[in-house]
Amino acid sequence: MNEKIKVYAVVGATASGKSSLALELAQRYGGEIISCDSMQVYKKMNIGTAKPTKDELSLIRHHMIDIAEPDENFSCAEYVSLADAAIRDCAARGKLPIICGGTGLYLDALLREADFADDINDDSVRAALMELAKDKGADALHAELARIDPESAAAIHPNNVKRVARAIEIYRVGGITKSELDRRSREQGTRFDLSAVELFYSDRDILYRRIEKRVDEMIDMGLVEETRELMAQGVFDKNTTAAQAIGYKELFGYLEGRESLREATDTLKTATRRYAKRQMTWFGAKDYITRTDVAGKTFENIVNIVSEHFFS
Repeated sequence: MNEKIKVYAVVGATASGKSSLALELAQRYGGEIISCDSMQVYKKMNIGTAKPTKDELSLIRHHMIDIAEPDENFSCAEYVSLADAAIRDCAARGKLPIICGGTGLYLDALLREADFADDINDDSVRAALMELAKDKGADALHAELARIDPESAAAIHPNNVKRVARAIEIYRVGGITKSELDRRSREQGTRFDLSAVELFYSDRDILYRRIEKRVDEMIDMGLVEETRELMAQGVFDKNTTAAQAIGYKELFGYLEGRESLREATDTLKTATRRYAKRQMTWFGAKDYITRTDVAGKTFENIVNIVSEHFFS
């Protein structure tokens, strides 16, 4: 039996500092970064997705960034296939693969050797659920998922109707919740030998201040102009995933003349804080991730703590 490739992961809520940490670790230990962000795969979506800067990209090789056109949907399955290949390529060249990002679904899928949900399908059930969402709204569909599978409901945004419907379909057709199916899949085996840490803030006010600062910086960097350009290109009309991306849709009201920039910015800050809460819920429920409290710690402290966890 072949030995599994050793892989490291730095995950956490948005604005938690994971990108800077992953970059430092890669520089210190000869690594390359595999982005685990469902939005950074898209070209032209730069400021709103907090992509690494050109200088950062020049320091360390990054994978899974700018690999899809913004007006095309990019699936989790496509991510897994390409990220798996990138990790194996890193290892073959003697580089440490360091996964970095906040899209928990992608990380989970990448780790699994098998996805048992592939065998649970019923097009008629799925169509009925999509019709329910159309008639009664996305929140009604999400409420049904929360009733049968609270764990999956906490991890899936109500606006992601397709994923919500898929989770309910799994329960109705297979008689098992998606969260339980995911647990069984993990027990079956994982692709890699993973060490993962979550950068966690026990004092949430610190994280929320970081989020607010990041949003203000994004506005100053030209997020409004980037959103306007993507709208003009029809990206949000063609790509439902991009249209749901936090960082863009919150500015639609301002760009369409329905609210002030300050109102839109406040909406973006609120949406980002809520997203961070969902990320913390997701990562906190994963037993393969070590939660590391970084509140009040200096960057050097955090680097040393994670280095000791990974490499001691």
